[in-house]
Amino acid sequence: MAKMEVKTSLLDNMIGVGDMVLLEPLSEDSFINNLKKRFDHNEIYTYIGSVVVSINPYRQLPIYSPEKVEEYRNRNFYELSPHIFALSDEAYRSLRDQDKDQCILITGESGAGKTEASKLVMSYVAAVCGKGAEVNQVKEQLLQSNPVLEAFGNAKTVRNDNSSRFGKYMDIEFDFKGDPLGGVISNYLLEKSRVVKQPRGERNFHIFYQILSGASEDLLNKLKLERDFSRYNYLSLDSARVNGVDDAVNFRTVRNAMQIVGFMDHETQSILEVVAAVLKLGNIEFKPESRVNGLDESKIKDKNELKEICELTGIDQSVLERAFSFRTVEAKQEKVSTTLNVAQAYYARDALAKNLYSRLFSWLVTRINESIKAQTKVRKKVMGVLDIYGFEIFEDNSFEQFIINYCNEKLQQIFIELTLKEEQEEYIREDIEWTHIEYFNNAIICDLIENNQTGILAMLDEECLRPGTVTDDTFLEKLNQICATHQHFESRMSKCSRFLNDTSLPHSCFRIQHYAGKVMYQVEGFVDKNNDLLYRDLSQAMWKANHSLIKALFPEGNPAKINLKRPPTAGSQFKASVATLMKNLQTKNPNYIRCIKPNDKKAAHIFNEALVCHQVRYLGLLENVRVRRAGYAFRQPYELCLERYKMLCKQTWPHWKGPARAGVEVLFNELEIPEEEYSFGRSKIFIRNPRTLFKLEDLRKQRLEDLATLIQKIYRGWKCRTRFLLMKRSQIVIASWYRRYAQQKKYQRIKSSAVVVQSYIRGWKARKLLRELKHQKRCKEAATTIAAYWHGTQVRREYRKFFRANAGRKIYEFTLQKIMQKYFLEMKNKVPSLSPIDKNWPARPYLFLDSTHKELKRIFHLWRCKKYRDQFTDQQKLIYEEKLEASELFKDKKALYPASVGQPFHGAYLEISKNPKYKKLKDAVEEKIIIAEVVNKINRANGKCASRIFLLTKNNVLLADQKSGHIKSEVPLGDVTKVSMSSQNDGFFAVHLKEGSGAAGKGDFLFSSDHLIEMATKLYRTTFSQTKQKLNIEISDEFLVQFRQDKVCVKFIQGNQKNGNIPACKRKNNRLLEVAVP
Repeated sequence: MAKMEVKTSLLDNMIGVGDMVLLEPLSEDSFINNLKKRFDHNEIYTYIGSVVVSINPYRQLPIYSPEKVEEYRNRNFYELSPHIFALSDEAYRSLRDQDKDQCILITGESGAGKTEASKLVMSYVAAVCGKGAEVNQVKEQLLQSNPVLEAFGNAKTVRNDNSSRFGKYMDIEFDFKGDPLGGVISNYLLEKSRVVKQPRGERNFHIFYQILSGASEDLLNKLKLERDFSRYNYLSLDSARVNGVDDAVNFRTVRNAMQIVGFMDHETQSILEVVAAVLKLGNIEFKPESRVNGLDESKIKDKNELKEICELTGIDQSVLERAFSFRTVEAKQEKVSTTLNVAQAYYARDALAKNLYSRLFSWLVTRINESIKAQTKVRKKVMGVLDIYGFEIFEDNSFEQFIINYCNEKLQQIFIELTLKEEQEEYIREDIEWTHIEYFNNAIICDLIENNQTGILAMLDEECLRPGTVTDDTFLEKLNQICATHQHFESRMSKCSRFLNDTSLPHSCFRIQHYAGKVMYQVEGFVDKNNDLLYRDLSQAMWKANHSLIKALFPEGNPAKINLKRPPTAGSQFKASVATLMKNLQTKNPNYIRCIKPNDKKAAHIFNEALVCHQVRYLGLLENVRVRRAGYAFRQPYELCLERYKMLCKQTWPHWKGPARAGVEVLFNELEIPEEEYSFGRSKIFIRNPRTLFKLEDLRKQRLEDLATLIQKIYRGWKCRTRFLLMKRSQIVIASWYRRYAQQKKYQRIKSSAVVVQSYIRGWKARKLLRELKHQKRCKEAATTIAAYWHGTQVRREYRKFFRANAGRKIYEFTLQKIMQKYFLEMKNKVPSLSPIDKNWPARPYLFLDSTHKELKRIFHLWRCKKYRDQFTDQQKLIYEEKLEASELFKDKKALYPASVGQPFHGAYLEISKNPKYKKLKDAVEEKIIIAEVVNKINRANGKCASRIFLLTKNNVLLADQKSGHIKSEVPLGDVTKVSMSSQNDGFFAVHLKEGSGAAGKGDFLFSSDHLIEMATKLYRTTFSQTKQKLNIEISDEFLVQFRQDKVCVKFIQGNQKNGNIPACKRKNNRLLEVAVP
């Protein structure tokens, strides 16, 4: 559209037909072609009366800017091109000005853009309603609830990268001014089976991938998760990454949205813990185990995952393990416990994961409702937005597709009823005779599904509750008995003989003739999915959790509230939810958005006619057009009609003085339109056939062209006369200015010529003077040069005899000076790096410089070592001193030493000050702790090991119990005389005590440690610092130790270690202790 063009009707510059009601002729082909034509020109919205048909463009279009919002604000529905903003504005104004509650129903299949459409509706309403801090906060909370629900309820499917796997209905509440007060969200049928299994090419719910990608390392450690997707069985790997989707960024968005909506930090943490528990449930695996009575029992293979789940949820590990292995059945006063085989255990695990996630999702919706609900109790106006699954026809249709299509049957039923009701009310309001409209009433299909006695859902519930063997086949047999004669039900085994030879219908399937077409359902899984059983043992285990959120999710697990009544089935719950939804929708004025997916490739500019045709059929769009066209195809207020077509009649052009209706009557009589083609209402003109409207448009277009030609003629004449007079005045002005300009140019030429002549004369004089000055200068320089040469000759004659006597020595010194100068300049460019370990040094160029070369190398090395040492902090110097001390003590003596070189000496391996377990130990030790590590103390009698905490302070060596932290022994450093160890690659060492000291009563200590080198070095340095005496470090494969009154020889032999790196000690006799090392 041109920038200055103003649109007053959707009929202006229309691409194709903007309103399908006006399509002529009306057929499926013409309908699809019109959609394609508009889609190719980026017109993705089309009307069917007041219904908006939206085609997903799979790209960003510049039609949702703030300028567009203002363009559609407070405008008539048919005034501008079809747009979702027009419907949103119409609904909002009706709610605000006419006090009518509204609902916007958004339907379509996965990938058609339903979720995006609901966001656009909410963003438009948020943009046009009132402003203010409180109002803005409410709007922000309503908008930010979307990212949270999308993270937990949306997933990547083969049809859509952000597919809603649940139905959502949001009631937005407004005050009398039209400002939002809050909202209430209802969710329908979360696809919880996706938690445990996803089809090929699809993903689990977004939140699982977002946590693993976006959570910090600290948060992952708290949740006991790893970032690798392949570690979790519940996550499909073939589509773990989605192009154009950054899960890490989305996770931060979700966390921010939860904070805005009102989630507390501890609530967010609890939610993430439940999600982590669900993810880890998939890693629990079972193995069969036969019992004595011959029954199979399942056991958990690896209990580490179970342990981490219990730590996350606060559940006793034994309770949850038993719930996965046994099932308790209660009947009146009796309890019967039966074992679960492997298949049943996997079923119980998946059922728990699905129930845990679906209940968490329901709790999330409830928690969001608490935050966004209206705080005031004033009377509210309500706008509902329904984003729910469209009709689904897949190759394999199961229980989920069955109840989704049932919901769509109900929505189609209420759509037809409310559309006809709206038409009839307008006819009565305008005093137009109402004629009965023939249409297909799908109530018979709804009754086939929901009838309380003979409906499919009722029979499915009956089968689930029936005692005895219940399978999907018995359910199908029951359908064949009850529904065999129904005209919309087909089965291979039904009593109608016409299907017995229908090979396209397998034995395990049944087919229903829906309003959108025939759908064949696989009966497999109907009974299990409808039962949706969770064993009572698992519910009770969840209720026993110390996790407040999980405990709240399973109230039925409370032993004090045991209810032996069977919980309602999934089908009956969904049926009740749909009934409540229908009742809610019937109290509101409906607005419809039908979403269509143009292709399965999720690509822009591709329009698959077969796919679009399929959606047009099951959305019932042609049926909708026929209902709208059954009476009058077009209606318009008299004022707008007269304003648009008044130029077609001389009596109404350019201004009609009188009532608008009278003007329209004169106009239509003048145009000789047959009376059966239109009717006059109270405020509108009703046109029956679209051909009549297009005839008016053609006449208007022709008349506008004639008027435009007339206007152009008058305008061009005025423009030519004005231009001639302007040119005449301009010619006079231009002539006077040109004469002035010509005289100025002439004067400038004369002036510039004089300047050129002057410059040439001055140049000639200057060059002449320059030649004279140069001649004088050359004469003076020649005399000076001759004099200099003459004086030089005299001096050389005088001093020649002195020069010949000292020439050799001067040449030698000069040569030597040049060689040294060259040597030092080359060394400047060849100096090696400043690293002290760099042993490179340039080669010696001359033999006589040998001593100088070596001295220079030594000086440079000392200098760069000093530069390197100057960079050390005091802490680093201490570390290097300890490492140097260890090198002097153990290098080439102890085989374990090379492995310790690269390991930093930490000393405090136990964070005693931070761990509340060692609070008593910390209080008992007042000195600074140099080493705190767990060592293995060797029993002197039998050689067995016991874990002890080894503490080294400034004055003492302390041994404490690892569990209680109680101090067992305390040895002053002055009583330590020697440390003995082997030369092997082991961590065994002995601490010799001074005879007669208080600590030496039981004899010397034998230890084993993973940090032997560090402990011996720090003990050596601390003892020297305290006693000023060097501690004796003995390295030998045989040495003596004192056990009470006996001397025992410790001998090291080659052998296998049974407990990892702990040496195996064996007491041979009273005088020998053998230590087996690798």
